[in-house]
Amino acid sequence: MLLQKLVEYADRIDRTPPLYAERPIRYVIELDGDGRPLSPEPIDTADKSSPRTKSGARRIAPQVQRSVAIKPLLLSDRADYTFGRPRGTGTVEQALKRHQAYMEILERCAAATGEPGVAAVQQFLQNAPLGAIELGGDFDESAALTFRVDGGFVIDLPSVQAFWANEHSLGSASSKDAQCLVCGREGPVLSRLPSNIKGIPGGQSSGTALISANEEAFESYGLEASRVAPTCESCAEKFTKALNDLLATQANSYRFPGSVFIFWTREESAFSFRSFLDRPDAEEVRALMASVRTGTTVAQLDETAFFAASLSGSGGRAVVRDWMNTTVGDVKRNLARWFGAQRLVGWDGSEPDPLGLHQLAGATVRAMKDLPPTTTRAMLRTAFIGTPPPDSLLYQAMQRNRAEQRVTYPRAALIKLVLMGRDYDYEEDDMVSLNEEHPSAAYHCGRLLAELEAAQRRAIPGVKATITDRFYGTASTAPLSVFPRLVRGAQPHLGKLERDNPGVQRALQRRIEDICSRVPAFPRTLTM
Repeated sequence: MLLQKLVEYADRIDRTPPLYAERPIRYVIELDGDGRPLSPEPIDTADKSSPRTKSGARRIAPQVQRSVAIKPLLLSDRADYTFGRPRGTGTVEQALKRHQAYMEILERCAAATGEPGVAAVQQFLQNAPLGAIELGGDFDESAALTFRVDGGFVIDLPSVQAFWANEHSLGSASSKDAQCLVCGREGPVLSRLPSNIKGIPGGQSSGTALISANEEAFESYGLEASRVAPTCESCAEKFTKALNDLLATQANSYRFPGSVFIFWTREESAFSFRSFLDRPDAEEVRALMASVRTGTTVAQLDETAFFAASLSGSGGRAVVRDWMNTTVGDVKRNLARWFGAQRLVGWDGSEPDPLGLHQLAGATVRAMKDLPPTTTRAMLRTAFIGTPPPDSLLYQAMQRNRAEQRVTYPRAALIKLVLMGRDYDYEEDDMVSLNEEHPSAAYHCGRLLAELEAAQRRAIPGVKATITDRFYGTASTAPLSVFPRLVRGAQPHLGKLERDNPGVQRALQRRIEDICSRVPAFPRTLTM
């Protein structure tokens, strides 16, 4: 299912020629129709002020997966392939072998296409090119370079693109045929995927593969390498391109320590899913909640299919941790529930801004680097699918409260989200603010414990073990056995405050008396 939806996405957004991909091409050599340089040195397209182009202008160019094997990239490779010039610690012999392979594929391209531009590049490279141009002392040997002949890039010629695709096609000589698990067609299947997936946390910097098997334990039915999940060349290239596009597009990806979340829709959607997760705007959140509550969303848009996946890397492999398949309408409704369930008024009664996913997830750990991927996956499923948040989030939040000896607003919102996540009701909208008329005695017991601790903290600044630390377990299970003693024990604290800070004493005394009046008799026990 995931691979099929990625192939559909690639068909919608990508018109890149087969085995071409966008990558940085730093240097451009200008030639005339006879292969003579039009400038004494290559044009440097790098722009250090922009992260996207600091390694060179990005162009659609030939691309194929390679590691230590000699595989030249047609008309768009490094200097060791293009000129036979060694780079770094490489030897002259290595560079000459790479250059020879480069010239051989260039010769085949010139013969197959008959393009004058290809012939001009071939003529230039056959006639001591490094004597005709100057690379300069700051030349980047690891950067790619390409050619422009009479004002046109040779790699953009349709015949050159067709030659490159045919050069690396499986063809009829493939050793094994099988049914592609994506498109269902019978034919040659890949033993290795054509390119890597870039940018998955935890994976190799050179990229990861979505399908691979390099040990007997991963193989089955005699199938090896990528044939354990057989895919044809076209589908493999498409789902790899789709993944790379989603990972590189900020609007379609959201990163956490150790994992990345990607999402997309079957058709174009104006709804910004990422903005509601990352930095939700208060007005947009209110409008979303109002539209879902009143049913004013556009029906046609609501039925648009929505897909999402959670990915992480393990060495050279991409690991799919989660997969979601729903509709935009359901995502909107679940996001509205997500924001409603976490809603709390501020300490001063003001309406606070909604919280992003990073703020809520970060409330469960000391530092974001300690955040386990399972936490973010659980929160994402709650936000997008409506899955009830696990109780483990509540435990993590309480542990942080205990460790820091304080309750932050994000943790309070997360606690409410977990408690309300299973049966949140727009009409009731409980727990947003203090409900002095709440019918539950347990609710008022909790209020009373908080006020008694406030009196203790005011009377004894810096107290190490508060009454909550010492009596919370008993107070939350057998109130009758502990609250009368706690109320009596608070009188010395209130007496000290009456002497030192009478205004605070009167406010605390009034609230404690009001709460006690709402609990005529403390319950003997409280259930979960």
